[in-house]
Amino acid sequence: MALRLIDLSQEIFQGMSVFPMHQPTFIMTNMTHEDNMEATGSPTLGFSARNLLISEHGGTHCDAVWEYKSSGATIDHMPMGHFWGSAICLDLSHIPASRSIEPRDLEEAVSKSGQEIRKGDIVLLYTGHYDRWFGTDKWQTTYTGLSYNAAKWLAEQGVVNIGVDAPAIDHPDDINFSGHLVCGEYDMTNTENLCNLNELINQRFLYFGLPLKIRDGSGSPIRAVALVEE
Repeated sequence: MALRLIDLSQEIFQGMSVFPMHQPTFIMTNMTHEDNMEATGSPTLGFSARNLLISEHGGTHCDAVWEYKSSGATIDHMPMGHFWGSAICLDLSHIPASRSIEPRDLEEAVSKSGQEIRKGDIVLLYTGHYDRWFGTDKWQTTYTGLSYNAAKWLAEQGVVNIGVDAPAIDHPDDINFSGHLVCGEYDMTNTENLCNLNELINQRFLYFGLPLKIRDGSGSPIRAVALVEE
């Protein structure tokens, strides 16, 4: 069986777009090859390295339950099964940014996909937002998101991780942050700032989005990938 790896992660760089409440990304030179050779006295080999200042929620990342529920697990204590496993990708790209995704939209998307949601699944939502607006002033402001009932519908199907190709799983006008609220109620994670979901629409595949083992972390940047059968 031949497998193809699809990269679902956005690039990390200084100046990258970050959700307004989080730390901007800074990348600083720690040492150059030349400086290192001078410091070590080596005439043949120098080492270069940089330092990163980045939010736990910078770029493509997953959330710990503790971020939105003070009694929830931090990222180092989350079940690993929340971050890898069997996944499906649903097409919600027709839902306008003027409204939230509702349960009926999810039910229709599952039906059209020819797939089913199984207990323990990871469900990625292709909204088309990355394809339309990444790198523009609409990236952080104009996208759809899950209503409370839609997020609860996914949770009740047994989903452990909801992923989206937008800055958040919530609608930007939703000050109750309904998607995250449901994730807290059901001890679920969510994954934001994905890309290339258009390559996975209506498919079942193996997903990996492993967090760094950050002590007491509220979340973690990840390298999200999908393995699909050729």
